Amino acid sequence: MVPMLTKRLILILLLGLASMPARASLQVFACEPEWADLVKTLVPDARIKVATTAWQDPHYIEARPSLIAAMSRADLAVCTGASLEAGWLPALINKASNQRIREGKPGLFFAAEQVPLYQPHDHVDRSMGDVHSEGDPHIHLDPERVPLVMEALADRLSQIAPELENDLRRRHLQWRVQWNLQKARWQKAAEELQGTGLVVQHADFGYLLRWLGVDAVLDLEPKPGLPPSASHLSKLLAEPELEKASAIMIALYQDDRPATWLSERTNLPVLTLPGTVTDEHQTLSEVISHLVARLVAQNKTADHNG
Repeated sequence: MVPMLTKRLILILLLGLASMPARASLQVFACEPEWADLVKTLVPDARIKVATTAWQDPHYIEARPSLIAAMSRADLAVCTGASLEAGWLPALINKASNQRIREGKPGLFFAAEQVPLYQPHDHVDRSMGDVHSEGDPHIHLDPERVPLVMEALADRLSQIAPELENDLRRRHLQWRVQWNLQKARWQKAAEELQGTGLVVQHADFGYLLRWLGVDAVLDLEPKPGLPPSASHLSKLLAEPELEKASAIMIALYQDDRPATWLSERTNLPVLTLPGTVTDEHQTLSEVISHLVARLVAQNKTADHNG
């Protein structure tokens, strides 16, 4: 028999455990909606503050008081990195004074550091425009790189909140299975898109287009990050490569007037598409599926008209 004193100690211990407050929901600051989607997939009850939307250029936002407050409370900040947020994130981190969110600390996670980047540069200066020395940071639409980021993110979350590890590993595995199923569908669609061409603006869709075999034949920007000028647009009209384009593709946040100007003079349709997660397309998988479907539909229209 268990001694009475031991029984009382066990009862006290159980009552004490029952009265302990549960860990508060994980607080996460996401610089862009795509990373909020990945975090939510792994930890559905995380409290996530997203700094930008699909209608904002992530290069340029204001470090608003609400963002500073969210950063100060965060257990983890998930951003793209590779200087994408260089114009505002360092100031935000400094003003938040959160010791968990610092360079080299587990609480600061940069997606671009988890994968090789396209087109790194040994030397960068202002004459080149908005070029990132680390390489193209717009990795979130790449069917091959996103799973690598997701795996590293799962590792980091396990490090920060080890009590969540079993659940988030299970969710990660489920996500990976679904992603691979979708990727097989995207690969099938890519067979119809091989060798097609588009006029683009900036590199927002670059990784996905290369993966699909679609050529970005011309850029509305004279240099990365510089607004399309009238003289540059006029020069595009004389470019032989323009004949290879079936449409002009821009992101939701971009000014559509340059694309419209070129469209009116070439009869190329303008595809204004989400560059990240929106209320309508709530996961990265849905966004990529939507982009692929629109490109396939446009290609069929171009073939029919041709």
